[in-house]
Parts: sequence; structure tokens; C-alpha cells
Amino acid sequence: MANSSQVSHFTLGAFYDTGSLKWLYFVVILSVYVLMMLSNLLLIIVICSNKTLHEPMYIFLCSLFVNELFGSTALFPMLLFEIIRDVYTISVSFCFLQIFLVHSYAATEFMILAVISYDRYLAVCYPLRYRTRMNGNKVMCLLAFPWFYAFGIVLVVVLLTSLLQLCEQTVPKVYCNNYSIVKLSCSDTSVNNIYGLFVTILTVFGPLLLMMSTYICILKVCFRGSRHTRQKALSTCAPHLASLLNFSFGVFFEVLGSRFDLQNLHSAVALVLSLYFLAVQPLFNPLIYGFKLTKVRELCKNMLHCTVSH
Repeated sequence: MANSSQVSHFTLGAFYDTGSLKWLYFVVILSVYVLMMLSNLLLIIVICSNKTLHEPMYIFLCSLFVNELFGSTALFPMLLFEIIRDVYTISVSFCFLQIFLVHSYAATEFMILAVISYDRYLAVCYPLRYRTRMNGNKVMCLLAFPWFYAFGIVLVVVLLTSLLQLCEQTVPKVYCNNYSIVKLSCSDTSVNNIYGLFVTILTVFGPLLLMMSTYICILKVCFRGSRHTRQKALSTCAPHLASLLNFSFGVFFEVLGSRFDLQNLHSAVALVLSLYFLAVQPLFNPLIYGFKLTKVRELCKNMLHCTVSH
């Protein structure tokens, strides 16, 4: 019986022999990653470089796009490296680093989405007092809190997992996640399970309850208001709701796949669903916010037009 410090590497068991299609997979995954990087970077540059977008909602969106870059980088470079070299192993240090990055991304995403819903609640329900309620100091606190909270709470998760004694070295995924490593342990995991449940309640269910309550209040205001008020509120809230549903869908399947053995699912389908929240959300957010928010869309067009002209 060896603890994690004595294990030299983990084998990523969800990989299968790609054969002659290896380079096709590599090009497709690389193209997706480059598209993620460029689309999120474009919106970050647009928001940062235009003073008309230096408002709380767009500042929080900028933080969301930064998190998409963070999350996709936690997976794709390592995934591309594994495909190229055809050796599907990962060192213990890189495995725990990936756990920290992936779980921090997920926690930060939920917290930022909760912050955006709170901002929309104030804007729709208290439009006349919005500027005083959402002042500069409050914006800075709401901007920093998701990152510090996620990094702190996930660091404890990683430290607890690193202390476990491990009986096996095969992780049934193409990347390391915390519960997959915990399942390899032959020691008592009750502390890990209790803390994991505590983190899940705080990080997932807490923000979801906050978002549900804010949108119930927003809907009440919309139904009481004029047609113009409803359209304006829905146009700014719809992208956020779409982003929340998309990310929740991905996280649900990731948790389901980690906790239960989905034998009825084809291995390729299970693999796609396990990567959904890391692969689709960083593409989905720039698309939905870029198209739905008129001000952002017009500024993106102007920036791209100027670049092409030069």
C-alpha cells in the first residue's frame, strides 16, 4: 500500500487507440482550443479597451471570459500533448495541479454567474438606486471574491486528497479530477467525502439558490412592468440564463459520470459528456454574449473591421 507521494504517475484510462486518426483528432482539438482562446480574448480586449463598457455588468463578464481561458487551459494543452506522444500517463504533481485548475474553474464559474445574477437583480428591481448600491468598492469585492473563494476552498480539497493512501494508479478519464483520485484510495476517505459535500453545497447549491431567488424577483418586476421593460430585462438576462443552464448541464453529467458507473453509455458518449463543461462553456459564453448583447456585438464588429482595414 503506497500513499500518493510514493506513486510516480497515474494512467489516464479513458484514452483509446486513435490509430491513423490521431492527427485528425489533434487538429480538431487544437482548432477548438485556438477558437476558444481567440473568442474570449477578443471580448476581453473589447471590454477593457472601450470606456463605454466599463460598467459593472461588463466588468463581471470580463472576469467570466478570463475564467473560460483559465478553464480551457487546464485541459487542452495537456490533452493535445497526450495525443501527440501516445503515452497516456500523467505525473502526480501535474495530476494534482490539474485537479486544482479544473475544480477552481468550476467553482469560480458558478460564483461569477451568481454575481452577475445579483447585478441584474439590482439593475432590474432597483434601477434608480443601482449606481449607489453597485458602487466601485462593491464591484471590486464582487470581482475578487469568486477567485479567492475558489482558490482557497479547492486548495484544501487537493491537500486532503494528496494525503490519501492509494491502491491503484489508473484514472478512468482523460484528465485528473478529485473524486477519481479519491476512489483509488485504500485509506479512510470520510473526511474527504464530508468536506467534498460541504464544498458542493457552498459552491453549487448556494449560488443556484441565489440565482433562482434573484430571477424570481426579476420575473415579478417584468410581469408588473410595461412591454418595453420586459423586453429590456429579458434581453440582458437571457444570455446569463443560457450560460447558467449550459454550465449546469455539463457539471451535472460530470458529477454523474464520476459518481456512478454509466455502463449503458457508449465510451465515446461518456467521454464527450465528461468534457462538456470544460469544452463547450468556453465556446458558448463568447458566442451567446457576443451575439445577444448589442453593444458588445457592435464594438466587436468595429474592432474587427478596423483590424481588417489596417
